[in-house]
Amino acid sequence: MKNEYTAIVKQEGDWWIGWIEEIPGVNCQEATHDELLESLKVTLQEALAFNREEALANAGAHYREERIAI
Repeated sequence: MKNEYTAIVKQEGDWWIGWIEEIPGVNCQEATHDELLESLKVTLQEALAFNREEALANAGAHYREERIAI
């Protein structure tokens, strides 16, 4: 399954800054637009992996995972 997220990006002086609209805390700053997009992708992947690991650890035993779509 391939998920899509919305990157909000803008140039502030010499820097490009951006964040992922749907995931709080995923934000980056880079010197170029391309570097920013790559940094946002890596940071988003790390955040999703961390959130998944944390959710599974908090679930304890006897849980099940179910997919939902909106």
